[in-house]
Order: sequence, then C-alpha cells, then structure tokens
Amino acid sequence: MSFDETVSTEDFDDAPLPEESGNNRTFLIAAGILGGIILISVACLGGVYLWTRQTAAANQQAEAARAATEAAVTMTAQAFIDQSLTATEAAIQPTITLTFTNTPTPPVAQPSPTSTPNPALAGLSGTQAAATATVGAAYTQAALALSFTPMPTTTALAGTGIADEYGLPGLVVMALAFIIVILFARRLRTAETR
Repeated sequence: MSFDETVSTEDFDDAPLPEESGNNRTFLIAAGILGGIILISVACLGGVYLWTRQTAAANQQAEAARAATEAAVTMTAQAFIDQSLTATEAAIQPTITLTFTNTPTPPVAQPSPTSTPNPALAGLSGTQAAATATVGAAYTQAALALSFTPMPTTTALAGTGIADEYGLPGLVVMALAFIIVILFARRLRTAETR
C-alpha cells in the first residue's frame, strides 16, 4: 500500500468488536471473599447455637437447685411449726400434781400489770396465753419464710438485632439473594449488546 491511497472509514465501522478475555480474576476474588464471609457467618451462628444450648442446660440446673432450696425451706418451716405446735400442745395440757401440805399458806397479792390486756388472750391462764403467743409467733415466722421471694435479675440479652427479627433462615435467604444479585449484575455487564 502506498501513501497516496486513501483509506475509507467505512471499513472500521463494520469490523467486529474484539472478544473479552476470559480472565475474571477480580470477580473470582470478590466471590471468594463473599463466600468466605458467608461460611464464617454460618460457623459463628452454629457456635452461638451450641453455646445457648449449654447456657439453657445450666439455667435449667440452676432452676432445679432453686426449686430444691425452696422446697427445703418450706419443709424446714413446716417442721418448725409442727415442733412448736407439739411443744405448745404439751404446755397447754393441764398437769395434775398432788401436793399434800399440812399448813395452809395465805395468798400473796400479786402486782397487776398496768398495760391493757390483749383481747385475743382474754379468759386464758398464764400458761395458755404464753402458748398461744408462741403459736402466733411461729405462724408469723412461717409466713415470713414462705413469702420471701428473691430479687429477679436480668440474664437475657436484648432482642434488637437483625438476627433476632429474621433468624437464621432469613439471614441465609438474604445472603443467597445478594449472591444472585451479584451474579446477575455480572451477567448483564458481560452480555453482548445488540
């Protein structure tokens, strides 16, 4: 070809576009990183699941121990009440003692209490009043022991994360949707234009 010949520009418009090379190294690296993140996420979720199962088992054991302690306290309180009632019943029962005295003794005046008598104990002798007061005190202590409730403590985590709202299946579906979007965008970008 000489320099005198003119080259037409129409030949360049009809020429086909060069083929894209098959080197998708950047895409493969990005896909590998995303796949690795997904695998690490699944492993972490499995670890959390196993850890919560162990924590739940420990909580059940603690609950059983607490229930056993409450049962022991209740049984102890009931045993105390039964023992007090038995002792009070023995004190209330009149005992007959025969004493033979040859010389009569004149009655000695006892000082009377200045406080108002308890109307619940009216008509009872001194021993019976003391026994009734003992039973009342036993019932009061038993009621206090049974009404004791420990202060509740917070042990649960707040449910405000995305995993709490959607759970593991939702996270897996979202990860797959993102992978599909990435693959679809890649396919659209490399598709031949018509």
